[in-house]
Amino acid sequence: MRKEEKALIVIFGGTGDLAQRKLYPSLFNLYKRGFLKDNFAVIGTARRPWSDDYYREIIINAVGDAEDINGQATDFASHFYYQSHNVNDTEHYATLKQLADKLDDKYQIGGNRVFYLAMSPSFFGTIAAHLKSQNLKTTTGYNRVIVEKPFGHDYESAMVLNEEIAQAFPEEEVYRIDHYLGKEMVQNIPAIRFGNNIFNALWNNRYISNIQVTLSESLGVEERGGYYDTAGALRDMIQNHTLQIVSLLTMSAPVSFTDTDIRNAKINALKSLRVYKPEEVAQNFVRGQYGPGSDKPGYRQEDMVDADSMTETFVAGKLEVNTMDMAGVPIYVRTGKRMREKATRVDVVFKQVPNNVFGEGDNTLRHDVLHIMIDPEPKLSLQLNSKTIGHSYEYDTNSLNLNYSVPAEQRANIPEAYEKLILDVLQGKASNFASSKELEYSWKFIDSVRQAWDKNIDDMIFPNYSCGSMGPKAADALLEKDGNHWEF
Repeated sequence: MRKEEKALIVIFGGTGDLAQRKLYPSLFNLYKRGFLKDNFAVIGTARRPWSDDYYREIIINAVGDAEDINGQATDFASHFYYQSHNVNDTEHYATLKQLADKLDDKYQIGGNRVFYLAMSPSFFGTIAAHLKSQNLKTTTGYNRVIVEKPFGHDYESAMVLNEEIAQAFPEEEVYRIDHYLGKEMVQNIPAIRFGNNIFNALWNNRYISNIQVTLSESLGVEERGGYYDTAGALRDMIQNHTLQIVSLLTMSAPVSFTDTDIRNAKINALKSLRVYKPEEVAQNFVRGQYGPGSDKPGYRQEDMVDADSMTETFVAGKLEVNTMDMAGVPIYVRTGKRMREKATRVDVVFKQVPNNVFGEGDNTLRHDVLHIMIDPEPKLSLQLNSKTIGHSYEYDTNSLNLNYSVPAEQRANIPEAYEKLILDVLQGKASNFASSKELEYSWKFIDSVRQAWDKNIDDMIFPNYSCGSMGPKAADALLEKDGNHWEF
């Protein structure tokens, strides 16, 4: 029987797009599965002057159950309360505390509180300080704060943000959410590596030729042009999602599968990232910007984007993780907008056998490759050499496949990333959230690339790749000079 979680959840930014698209449906799924039941309440806060009744209508619509045939969405929404709130107004926190204490008693929550900061990071420090000064943190239960990305704009701003939040919440109470860490196949990486001796024994520089991580998107910047033009692909995708996946792929085996040991293993991997000198960045990183396609605008034609913007919408890079097991294994990463298709995947390319006893020519052996498909369809595939059917002794590649996809009618039963991560917070599991040290080392690496680029911005000619491609040709050359090629 599933254990019911008791908590008061306060969502700052409760009227926003993230709350309506992700948070409320995720909480509803936890409610339907029995993780939330009788002893929970949610307070949504924002500037808009909504009433409780109107807010509950929004909740019912957001969970996709407007008809509410069995009344489940209505029962769920009855646990929601709204307060119009100015995060800079101390008096509003006093009002919020009164409501929080009232709901704690009404639903017998026991003082457990989760504060979800679904707002601009510029407000994180202000909110955290007021939660502490106005005694919204309780002494009878747990207090946890969830913060959304972007967590800083560079190393310095990230450390300032860490310090502001740390004044009110110690590190063990801070959950920096990255929805990629809630994806099924990303969470499968440690299981694949450390749960199978065949991979555990081979996952090192003696047997791996290179590792490739691709996060490609078919869409452009859409309505995010204003934000994206100040961020770019390096900060928006490489610093968080990509480096988190890289840390899981390159970390040493944790002592145990606990939050502390897993985080320490990831920290050591990110700490071991080689930080490039400015002259090395040009040799190991490629940036791009998409131009117009037959029926698609170029980046510079998108809404809220500067007509002469030099912001990159594509990044490819070669990383080096200098640990005993991974030193010498190139880690190739790439991400971009308006690429050929939407896909997130990892390709682990193993070295060829040292001596091909079958001869050359038609019997040339290919690399064994482990494909970890994360999106859109989760799948695991191991590409192997095998003999073709027939009289001759020729070779071809075949794959062993493990398909995680399920029929469409059953997909509602698969937990979405936000649902899994919110449950982790309620249960106090922190392994799928970035620690302050992980941020520190990832930003140091990203800043070394960004600073080198900013010094040579005049050298770039944008746009340099077309919609529907896999990025600029230089991204292919990045691997070719090492004798490698993109597997995807």
